[in-house]
Amino acid sequence: MTDNLFHQKFGHEPAVTVVAPGRINLIGEHIDYLGGEVMPIAIDRSLRIEASPVEGSVCEIFPEGLGIEESATFDLSELQVRREKSDIWLNYIIGVIAVYRDAGVMSPAFRASIESDLPVGAGLSSSAALETAIALVIESLSGIEQDVVDRALLCQRAEHDFAGVPCGIMDQMAVGAGKAGRVMRLNCGNLSHSYFPIPDGISILTADTGVTHALGDGEYRKRREDCEMVLRRLQLDSFATLAERGDMEKTKEKMGTRLFHRASHVVSEMARVESFSQALVTGDLDELGHIMRAGHESLRDDFEVSCVELDALVDAAYAIGKRGGVVGSRMTGGGFGGSTVSLVKTESAAEVKRSLEDFYQEKFGRDLNCFITTAVDGAHLVPSA
Repeated sequence: MTDNLFHQKFGHEPAVTVVAPGRINLIGEHIDYLGGEVMPIAIDRSLRIEASPVEGSVCEIFPEGLGIEESATFDLSELQVRREKSDIWLNYIIGVIAVYRDAGVMSPAFRASIESDLPVGAGLSSSAALETAIALVIESLSGIEQDVVDRALLCQRAEHDFAGVPCGIMDQMAVGAGKAGRVMRLNCGNLSHSYFPIPDGISILTADTGVTHALGDGEYRKRREDCEMVLRRLQLDSFATLAERGDMEKTKEKMGTRLFHRASHVVSEMARVESFSQALVTGDLDELGHIMRAGHESLRDDFEVSCVELDALVDAAYAIGKRGGVVGSRMTGGGFGGSTVSLVKTESAAEVKRSLEDFYQEKFGRDLNCFITTAVDGAHLVPSA
């Protein structure tokens, strides 16, 4: 990303610059919107927005690196959901401005440039990065500052109401509150969070399949609705209660096969988060690998959100195995495409990366966007030079 895109487009320096990272979730998938606990990190792939206020009520946005060809304008008096395919991406911006307005924070009109090296649709939370970055722009231009949790909740509301994705709070919290060298453990019910160290000598390898998922297309919503139906049929308030009872098999007839599998994933994934936390503290790499594999298999078989490419990459990583430097691997994100995340020995990371790229090219006939990353701090304003 360049440091002068805004100047190239508008002929002057920006008033505010924001960097918002993507995120990878190491364990705790599809349980954030059920009040479960998750363990994401913010990554060193990010989105950068430079912006300045303008007179009037028309905002002008120049995106680069989002797969969007043209700039866009919109009027602050018309903050409505965009339904044209070419304009859908604007909902993540318009939605945040609208929810801030509803919360009493009136953004001035602004012009902005957006750059990103986050793959779109790869399960790395490019949408949450965009929402959080816009939120920080609004706060800076309006002279206010939200708490990181309040900011995340506003961005989540924007995604619900304008993008039509009933997401949990994990992405916005990970993007906003990530810490360098640490894995966040976030309770999505009460938003309490703590941090665990990444073991020494371990790197994080992300492999983007290039299979683009669109979480607003219905399948994500169906999984959430299935889980809500489980609670209604069992007359429970939460899956934590179901996990505490320990009688999943007794509920199978009441739920039916599909819902039983959905519930099995949720309950087992909640347990995996606890085990993963303990393994990070003790540095038990074997246990981390077992937990990640079990998590992927549960997402594949019980929740049915994986795909052929994701499964093949996870199998390929475990075929490389401990001797080749692989600790563990699984799909990450909402599924139906996107990326895998692997924990690998740092000294072997480059070779594992090459091996997965070669495997993917040979099996699927296309390139794999594979990169080594690390945990970084969350979204922030960049000080003026």
